[in-house]
Amino acid sequence: MENAKKDIMFYVYAISNLKRNYIYVGLTSDLPSRIDRHNKGYEKTTKPYLPYVLLFFEQVKTRVEAREREKYWKSGKEKLRKLRDS
Repeated sequence: MENAKKDIMFYVYAISNLKRNYIYVGLTSDLPSRIDRHNKGYEKTTKPYLPYVLLFFEQVKTRVEAREREKYWKSGKEKLRKLRDS
């Protein structure tokens, strides 16, 4: 069981609705499933802004590191807008 925990990777990601000026940043250990949940409207925060495209993601080794990166990206969404608009 201990080895299984060590193999889990975390993802920090940003999704965007291209028709509206909305970017969401989050973290997960299962990126494909999480994006699918957003696009199916299962997430209360993002449901009003469907549909989404994956704008950016990065993989890290720990949840703590993922949370730090999530905070970094949330602190300056203009960085992500530049990615989206380029």
